[in-house]
This record gives sequence, structure tokens and C-alpha cells, in this order.
Amino acid sequence: MIGGLFIYNHKGEVLISRVFRDDIGRNAVDAFRVNVIHARQQVRSPVTNIARTSFFHIKRSNIWVAAVTKQNVNAAMVFEFLHKMCEVMAAYFGKISEENIKNNFVLIYEILDEILDFGYPQNTDVGILKTFITQQGVKSQTKEETAQITSQVTGQIGWRREGIKYRRNELFLDVLESVNLLMSPQGQVLSAHVAGRIVMKSYLSGMPECKFGINDKVLMESKGKSSLDDTARGGVTAGKTSIAIDDCQFHQCVKLSKFETEHSISFIPPDGEFELMRYRTTKDISLPFRVIPLVREVGRQKMEVKVVVKSNFKPSLLAQKVEVRIPTPLNTSGVQVICMKGKAKYKASENAIVWKIKRMGGMKECQLSAEIELLNTSDKGKKWTRPPISMNFEVPFAPSGFKVRYLKVFESKMNYSDHDVIKWVRYIGRSGLYETRC
Repeated sequence: MIGGLFIYNHKGEVLISRVFRDDIGRNAVDAFRVNVIHARQQVRSPVTNIARTSFFHIKRSNIWVAAVTKQNVNAAMVFEFLHKMCEVMAAYFGKISEENIKNNFVLIYEILDEILDFGYPQNTDVGILKTFITQQGVKSQTKEETAQITSQVTGQIGWRREGIKYRRNELFLDVLESVNLLMSPQGQVLSAHVAGRIVMKSYLSGMPECKFGINDKVLMESKGKSSLDDTARGGVTAGKTSIAIDDCQFHQCVKLSKFETEHSISFIPPDGEFELMRYRTTKDISLPFRVIPLVREVGRQKMEVKVVVKSNFKPSLLAQKVEVRIPTPLNTSGVQVICMKGKAKYKASENAIVWKIKRMGGMKECQLSAEIELLNTSDKGKKWTRPPISMNFEVPFAPSGFKVRYLKVFESKMNYSDHDVIKWVRYIGRSGLYETRC
């Protein structure tokens, strides 16, 4: 049956070795290391034949477990045994790692004596084995477990070190939103959602606690009168309404218990840049642009396209990096484009007219007209599917209506107050998959 069993680390060093038959020598150990572990090309097959010796191997994280034999054995049974052996070891000392194997090598040899007899698998049931082998395995704690225990005992905060000092205490907060839209040619919204991220750069001394307020519908309704008080203090203008956040995720620094009970976002920020929060909303989205397409086929060899882009935001704001991609048929031979603003160019390699506008003000309208010449093709039955017109842009506001109501900083030990902190808030709305069918 099994002639020998070896456990290697990722370097090819033997951690556990047990030979049951005389036909397996020391050269078998080296052959597996050279031809499998240190092979130039990754070995995909779990069975490797080297010099009439079969190596059946499995890998657990960075540990190789190999059964060696020169006989024609039942491969399925060998693999079943190797997996069972790993289950038994995991039941005794947890994760199969190099450190755990070194700490429990006496126990592993004892387990091998019970589950293998002269190379023949015996009982591998964990419950029965624990009645024979009563020794407890030594479990090494992972870095995460060690950090968690240290944090619980000492109150240490893993994401921020103590003793940080800055001459100027500053907070930069970016609300980054990605608008996704699918609109029908008639202007009906088929699907729309906003995926948002709040990225913060923190340059604060000491161990400050920050409180962050947003115009979420649940938070505003739960606070009731207190939200009105914040408005009176200048937190939110009377015209702004709350938004309904469908789901959100927080950085580990946010105290979730306070969010659930008091509906406030309270946290001790990491030093430097980090992502505080992610959210998604699907209701009452302010769509920055509307694309009105008109495609008319003039015979078989000509097509007329007219595209109007309307901006739907305040005239005082400017959109940047505006790009409209108008798809063209595969059998396009030439395109003549006329646009009053920006630059438009036909890209044959992409089968699209790319229209770029550097800047576009709010409540404006731009128009593009194009004549597309088509080649006669033999595929008369195939009709052009008319892919949607896509759009890229960047606008200086949050299309979901997301607003930062307040951002307060508390630090008692470093002798600075909330008023001493310089705060910057920026809103950026970008296009995700922003498409209009034509």
C-alpha cells in the first residue's frame, strides 16, 4: 500500500517523515522536492511519477502532504486518506501551518501510528481517535487573534498609533459618487443607482474622536427635533431634503454600536488617507445629463444620426471631461460629423464616434449631427442591433443628494478644539455605466 508519508514546508524541508516499506529510500524525499515543489513549471496533476515511484500529494496553505508508493495502489483511497489525515490534524491543533506542525510533531507521529499500520489506512474517525490519543494539540494564535486579544486587554487601537503630532490639524473629506443609468430612447429611466464612497484624509494630532453627520432619511427621522437644531446652527439649508440609503459599509474604526443605538457615525480616524464609508442609493437621483438620440436610416447605404446632450444642474456649476460615445454599424465606410461645441472624431477601430467636450455649464444644450456611409454587405438578414450611447463625465456635486451635515472633532489631551481644525469637504460625481438606448 503506502510506502512512505512525508510532510514538507514551502521550501521543500521535511517536517514529518515516516517510511513503512524498504523500497522507499531517502532519494524519494529529494525527488519530490526537486520535481514538484521546486519545479520550474507549476505541477497541476496531484499524482507525479518519478523513476517508477508514485507521489500522491495535496497542499494545505504552504504545506505539502505526500504519500509515496512503488505499487499499483487505489489512487482514490490514498487521496481519501490524505484528506482525512488533514481533518484529524485540524481537529487536534487547528490550522495546518508550519508552526503548528513543529509544535505538535510528537502528536502527529502518535496519530500516524494509529491511522496507518504498515502503510494500510486504519480508523480515521476523530471521535474514536480522541479516546485513544488524549493529548491536546498546541494551537498557535494567528496575528488577527493576537491583535484582537491585545486590543481587548489594553484598549489599543490597531489602526492608529499614539503620539501623532501636526502643526496644523486638518481634515479632507471627499464624497465620490458613481452614477449608473440605463435610459430608453424616449427618456424613460429603466434603471438607475448611485454607488458612493467617502474618502477621508486625516492629519490630526493625538487620538481624536470624530462625529460625522449625513442627511440620511433614517438618521434625520430618528433625530426629529435635533436635526432641526442642527439646521438652525447652519448644518443643512432648509431646502435640502434627506436621501434614502439602501445599504452601507463602514471602515473598522466606526463604532457600530453607536450607529445602531444613537444613529451617529462616531470614530477615531486612522492617520492619513482611508475609506470611511461606502453606500448605495436608488431613489431620487439627480441625473446630471440627458442624452436625446435620433437615428434615421436613409436607404441601405446611408444613416443620419443626431444626438442632443442636455445638462440638468445649476448654471453656476461646470462639468468636466465630458465624453459621448455613439456606436456605428460594423459596415461603416465613412463618417461626416458636425458639432458646435467640443471635438468629435470617428474611430474605426472602436466602431464609434467619440465626442469630447472639455467643459460644459449647467442647463446647457449641445448638439452633434453625423452622416454615416455604409458598405453593401452580404448579411442582409442581419440587422444592426443599435448598441446604447454611453457617456463619461465629472461633475462637482453628489447626484444622490448626499450632504455632510456636520463633522466634529473632539480631543481633550492635545489642547485643541473642533474650531481649531481646518476642514475641507469636496463632492465629485462621476459616470459609471451611463447609457441611453438609441
